[in-house]
Amino acid sequence: MRYIAAYLLLQIGGNASPSSADVKKVLSAVGIEADEERLKKLISELSGKSVDELIAEGSAKFASVPSGGGGGSAVPAAAASGGAAPEAPKEEEKKEEEKEESDDDMGFGLFD
Repeated sequence: MRYIAAYLLLQIGGNASPSSADVKKVLSAVGIEADEERLKKLISELSGKSVDELIAEGSAKFASVPSGGGGGSAVPAAAASGGAAPEAPKEEEKKEEEKEESDDDMGFGLFD
């Protein structure tokens, strides 16, 4: 991340095509030594691209990553199976009881 951050800072600062020496200079200003191999790979992959293009590519990649907790998909599956729907609330009740027990074990509460 530090290499990308330094590269983007240089681009935003007006350097349309930062070199590895430019990135090294930014990193060394904050006391970070640059890894030559990683830096060369980064420069080769990002050369000729603008910040807007990079953000658009990143946003497209994030769109394909699942971000749900899985709770919504379990409800339709339980409804489709017929008998599994009543079991889900029992599991939630058990989880709540476990949380209360763990609070009692500590001997004090958050707001005591």
